[in-house]
Amino acid sequence: MKTKHWLVFITLGLIWSSSFLWIKIGVQEIGPMALVAFRMLFGALAAVAIGAFQKVNWPRDRRTWLIYAILGPASLAIPIFFISWGELTIDSAVASILNATVPLFTIVIAHFWLHDDKMTVQKALGLLVGFAGVVILLSEDLFAGAHSSAIGQAAVILAALFYAGSAVGARKFTQHVDGIARGAMPLITSAILMWIAAPLLEKPFLVPALPITWIAALWLGVLGSGLAMIMFYYLIHEVGPTRASLVTYLFPLGGVILGVIFLDEHLSWQLLAGTALIVSSLAVVNWRRAGNQ
Repeated sequence: MKTKHWLVFITLGLIWSSSFLWIKIGVQEIGPMALVAFRMLFGALAAVAIGAFQKVNWPRDRRTWLIYAILGPASLAIPIFFISWGELTIDSAVASILNATVPLFTIVIAHFWLHDDKMTVQKALGLLVGFAGVVILLSEDLFAGAHSSAIGQAAVILAALFYAGSAVGARKFTQHVDGIARGAMPLITSAILMWIAAPLLEKPFLVPALPITWIAALWLGVLGSGLAMIMFYYLIHEVGPTRASLVTYLFPLGGVILGVIFLDEHLSWQLLAGTALIVSSLAVVNWRRAGNQ
């Protein structure tokens, strides 16, 4: 990846690092479908505002909108709902580890769907090293009384599958779409879906009353969805879905580092070892011989 790709990659990782925490906060007051609905609404508004400012050329053909009618919910509304619902019964550390399976699923799906993102021994080794780093990084929380349920774990794994499949689908079917529109359109279709489905399926459908819940929804929507999806789709089309999906390895790393800096949490051997493995993973997956540059 080039320097500009690394800058977007790291920024995206920092933004998404806190998502599991804000989801955990949000579902304390409102249901998971309501949280996703507000998140998609704020995300869509933010992305459309960015698109308007940049004078984006929005697609007008029916086929493209049909693609996003499927791709949007599959990449956002559905997996985010599964994670929000899963975190009702599992801890965020467990959710972070399970979500880190996204690159592992992505490399398999991309191998069969894409001609320019094939599985190699180098990529597979790098992904496994990174996943080991995530497990070590979160092992202290994972085995220190963390509670979990099988159905909650299954929900997050299913979310990871949706993330992986939709990332590959975005690369395959949306190459013709303007860069910012690529990230905005999934939010638009997801917001429409959630504001139809959530009030009908989630009883009672609650509107946040606490300021902290509104902050959670706004953070998840404007930054964690609106800005983040534009950045993520940029990476998908620039470096491929497998490399783009490696950003999930930064989620727990960013969360732990922020805890050390701002919450005075201790600097553990797990942080050092996990960080070393994750950084090594990124280097292995992105390393190329000079002749292949």
